[in-house]
Formats: sequence, C-alpha cells, structure tokens
Amino acid sequence: MSNKRIINCAITGSVHSPSMSPHLPITPEQIAQSAIDAANAGAASVHIHARNPENGAPSSDLELFRRIIGMIQDKNGDVIICITTGGGVGMTIEQRSAVIPAFSPELASMNAGSFNWGLFPLAANPKMQWQYDWEKPMYESTTSFIFQNTFADMASMLQIFNTNGAKPELECYDAGHIYNVKFLQDSGLIKGKPFLQFVLGINGALGASPENLTDLKHIADRTLGVGGYEFSGFGAGKMEYPVCLQSLLLGGHVRVGLEDNLYLSKGKLATSNAEMVEKVANLMELLDFEIATPQEAREILDLNTR
Repeated sequence: MSNKRIINCAITGSVHSPSMSPHLPITPEQIAQSAIDAANAGAASVHIHARNPENGAPSSDLELFRRIIGMIQDKNGDVIICITTGGGVGMTIEQRSAVIPAFSPELASMNAGSFNWGLFPLAANPKMQWQYDWEKPMYESTTSFIFQNTFADMASMLQIFNTNGAKPELECYDAGHIYNVKFLQDSGLIKGKPFLQFVLGINGALGASPENLTDLKHIADRTLGVGGYEFSGFGAGKMEYPVCLQSLLLGGHVRVGLEDNLYLSKGKLATSNAEMVEKVANLMELLDFEIATPQEAREILDLNTR
C-alpha cells in the first residue's frame, strides 16, 4: 500500500460564500451530487459541511446533514463520508459535535487546537457584490474571532468520537497542534494511529508553502514517530496544488475541493469538485502514484468497516 494515496475532497466548507463563485454547492441536493461526482472522479473520502439552502450560510442543522448523507449513500455506498465537527463561525461545541452521535460516521474532522480565524480580508474586496446580508458581516466579525478548541473541548469531542466508533481526522493548522495530538494520544483519548490533516494558509495560522509542510512532517516524525501516523496535506487558495504535490512526495495523501480553493488554475474558477479531483488525479498518474479506492483508504486509515 506504500504507493497508494488517498484523495480527500472537501465539498463546500464554511469559508467561501455564494457570492464568490456560482459553482459553490449550497443545497443538500447540490452538495450530495457534488460529493458523488467527486467520488466517481477518484475521491475515496468526501468531507461534508451543510449550508442553509435559502441563503448558503453554514448550518449545523442535522436534518440537512441527514439529507446530504442519505443521498450520497443511495448513489455511492462505498465512498467514505467524513463529517465536519468544525462547523462555522459562531457555532458552539455542542452544535459542531452533534453530528457524531446522530450519524456515527466512519471518519469525522476535528480541529486539533485553538487558533485565530482571520477571514476578514475577504470583506475588503471592493469588487465583490454580496448576494446575501450575512456574508460580509460574517467575514468582518473574524477580526476578533478565535476558533476555539481547548483541551476540555477536544477531550469532550474525542469521548463522543470513541463512544460512536468514529475516527478523528485531526486538522492541524500549526505546529503546536501536533503536540496537542501527542498529548491527547498519551492521555488515551486518541485510539490507534492518528490521521493528521495539515491545513495550511489560513490567516492566523501557518502559511501555505511546500517548505512549511515539510517542517510539519519533520515535527510529526519527531513527536509521533516515523510511521506512527498517517497524514494528508493541502494549501488554501492558490497554494492548494503545490502543497498537495509536496504531500505526495513526502509520503502523504491529499485534499482538494471548493471548501479550500475556488480556482482550478490561475484566473479560472473550478466548475465542480470533480474537476479538482481529476486535476490532482492526473498529477498523481504522471508521478506514478496509485489512487486509493475507498476500501483501500479504509485499510490505510484503519477505519471501522460498515
């Protein structure tokens, strides 16, 4: 399996708003179909957020998640559905974690620590024509927003993960988050081999560059042990594919999708998540990496098979 690489696809997220791209999936039907298309293009795992279908605002509504998950499973029962516990700006820990007992997913994301979440530069774009009244104020509010994941929060979440048989995809935005993972592992809250998702390029955390990903890999090797974890990496925005390439070269997996980047190439909006998966799949093929199937990804990540 050493040459197998997992493609994760983050379908819609909570960072971008409908005004930024007409191709951002918003309704449950759009999100589910976009996930299905991404899976058909080669994604072994699809990372799911929900949005209010009326205005595209991030939502923690369990009924929306239920509809999205149900539609994906009806058309593709093989793909790994990774549900977010990151949620969106202003959501409580209780709102963000409610998806775990509700759906008992194989895999779910969890931020591995607190950090500044500074999306406010997006509000300063003079060319942006905002469609909905929530968009610009949400971005402006992040000048003083801390994405909270205290040790108490993470311990509470991980207990919910463990009770429901879900593996955490541990999103590491900075070097200190790797040490948080080590502490939680030593405390017995993280079971088995950790799966780290290195998220680079968020304003307030570590910048996106191949060099920074290499540094995180070295820190993880020293902290968790060489071979003691699985990892995936990506860069937000224009650094998505350069960081993905570096992740592959370092022995890791990749994540692409409209949650993290709206462009397929310079000046060209991506029209779908499948298009983004196809681009990284073509890159992998050129470099002789093999794309892991969902079942192979389950084996690599040691997931509970359902």
